[in-house]
Amino acid sequence: MEYFFIGLAAVVLLILICSIRIVPQAHEYVTEFLGKYRRTWEAGFHILIPFFERVAKKITLMEQILDAPPQPVITKDNVTMQIDSVVYFRVFDAKLYAYGAVNPISALENLTATTLRNIVGELDLDGTLTSRDVINLKMTEIIDKATDEWGIRVTRVELKNIIPPKEIRDAMEKQMKAERDRRETLLQAEGHKAAAITRAEGDKRAMILAAEGERDARIARAEGEAKAILLQKQAEADGLRALMEARPTPAVLELKRYEAMTKVADGQASKVIIPTDVVSAVSRNVLFSETTGLGDATPAGSHAPAPAPEDPCCERFETADEEQ
Repeated sequence: MEYFFIGLAAVVLLILICSIRIVPQAHEYVTEFLGKYRRTWEAGFHILIPFFERVAKKITLMEQILDAPPQPVITKDNVTMQIDSVVYFRVFDAKLYAYGAVNPISALENLTATTLRNIVGELDLDGTLTSRDVINLKMTEIIDKATDEWGIRVTRVELKNIIPPKEIRDAMEKQMKAERDRRETLLQAEGHKAAAITRAEGDKRAMILAAEGERDARIARAEGEAKAILLQKQAEADGLRALMEARPTPAVLELKRYEAMTKVADGQASKVIIPTDVVSAVSRNVLFSETTGLGDATPAGSHAPAPAPEDPCCERFETADEEQ
């Protein structure tokens, strides 16, 4: 009898130990009591009622990824292509997830495929290839709204691959090559145009700089010549001023006139105009020479010429005139 109680105590202890449940972090357990939903266990320590209560479903609350296989999709312009998508979701209600659908993951996969066909069916080929963001947003909105009854929250949907038929890919490659050739031709033309404009601007700038240099050189030469003439005139004016301050005698002035005549005679002119005062000075010099005999080339002992005989005829006419 003693051993019976010991065994019974051991069995009860074993049942109690087996009834202990520890729910990990980011997980929830759905429990049923006699086949009916009772409660949802969150992370922590829990005790299960033996023989009457059981864990119906263990659910993770972490974000999960559903990689849907490629789906044949027909576009608006009747092009069949293979598109596969990736769905990111997480469970926000363990009860709805456990009792909302028989297989929520399979239901989500089929819903993703049908939604993708509906959205792409409204677009043409080019729109499908260039509107991935629009397709992703529409699919996320539609699928998230439809899966609320399953306790699933769809965070985002991404199109992973869009595979057109081989003929379409070949045509797209040819179109892309033609577009690249066109861009290359345009870039070369723009490069030649830019080079020609640059060369023209360089030639224009060089001509402007050359003209400015020639202008500056002429201005510099003119300024130098003007400065030289000004200095020369200033020097002459200073000389004349010094000469006037020295109160020159008439002889000095005559000497300066002779010097000026000498300079005039040394020029290249074929005619020389002599001022009247110079002529008068020369005449006075000649008269002075004749009066004083200086510079006379006639010998001192030569006789004067004989006077001309008087004309009696002329004397008679002069006498008659006086009488009258």
